[in-house]
Amino acid sequence: MESDIRDIGLAAEGKRRIEWAERDMPVLRSVRAQFEKDQPFKGKTLAAVLHVTAETANLVITLKAGGANVFLAASNPLSTQDDVAASLVQDFGIPTFAIKGESKETFFKHIEALIAQKPVLTMDDGADLVTTIHQSHPELLPTILGGTEETTTGVIRLRAMHKDGALKMPIVAVNDAKTKNMFDNRYGTGQSTLDGIIRATDVLIAGKTVVVAGFGWCGKGLAMRARGMGANVIVTEIDPIKALEAAMEGFRAMPMLEAAKEGDLFCTVTGNINVISKEHFKVMKDGAIVCNAGHFDVEINLEELKEIAEGAPQEVRNFVQQYVVGGKRIYVLAEGRLVNLAAAEGHPASVMDMSFATQAMGSAWMATQKTPLTPGVYDVPEEMEKMIATLKLQSMRQNIDVLTEAQQKYLASWQEGT
Repeated sequence: MESDIRDIGLAAEGKRRIEWAERDMPVLRSVRAQFEKDQPFKGKTLAAVLHVTAETANLVITLKAGGANVFLAASNPLSTQDDVAASLVQDFGIPTFAIKGESKETFFKHIEALIAQKPVLTMDDGADLVTTIHQSHPELLPTILGGTEETTTGVIRLRAMHKDGALKMPIVAVNDAKTKNMFDNRYGTGQSTLDGIIRATDVLIAGKTVVVAGFGWCGKGLAMRARGMGANVIVTEIDPIKALEAAMEGFRAMPMLEAAKEGDLFCTVTGNINVISKEHFKVMKDGAIVCNAGHFDVEINLEELKEIAEGAPQEVRNFVQQYVVGGKRIYVLAEGRLVNLAAAEGHPASVMDMSFATQAMGSAWMATQKTPLTPGVYDVPEEMEKMIATLKLQSMRQNIDVLTEAQQKYLASWQEGT
């Protein structure tokens, strides 16, 4: 297959969407201009399994500008913007394998189509590409220079692989970069998740009791935004430090079984499985809304919900399924998949600007090493983070101080004190 998309006729609208996002991605524009000069990927094949959105389109266009032979597939069956996929194929000549609502079988067929190109660089949202290569195509591993991973879930999987000695290629953990998790995860997830919930349900957030499962960067952003819209926010956590932080921020911290009795709206952002299960569904109020903003659709145990539900679920709105448990209605959004990408448009371009600039530069860093990196999970170099943050500040017409010579000398010394 050269590409597999829904409808090439959607390309014109997709191009408009890509161009609109590009207006708000000045850092990535700067990276693209540099890539056009330096050609860090010249002659190299790069396979990317990412959310196929207008923002991602600007990333892969940047990679192509840097000389890469780019192939793109969807990292989630419900996150693809079909018009964007069409434009990438028609207007930018980037082979794309992504159809919104595709089956799991098609999803992995698309990943295999990318692997067939024998990439030497990878990009992942969730590590499905890298794990498929390890499990089914290990013969490719000696030629792979490295990959990048942009999600919390994916980095967790890859660190587990490395700990077990199973990871046979270097990975840059873009998700762990400050220019990614502190901004994309907090401000992007916070806004886009509520956007997806509101688009799917048209509910008023003010006055609702919102239960946020997980108080990592994504959970912090969601809790902050929900409170800003007038919600009473409860946080559930397994980490006492994060729970204490939530309490100090003015949120109530409690176990999910207690929160399940109080919540009107539940959202999981943990990266773990079975965060909401049958014991929680059984005590929820009539009309409870349940959704997920973690990468995989495993945080809400839908199999257990189906077991205890009375009859089959009913689709009462786009992306809203109604289950009845003990005579009470429970609404699950987007089949438990990423609600911000399934029911809305994902993160705003301005925050993805930093994440994708980090992603592109991290990949270029691996591609241009004089000596190939050894297998393992690498942090984004600090100088790269500072450069991206500086470019973003400049685009926002903000600036910072510079240390004087005396200040630098003082910070480097230990003799001077009180």
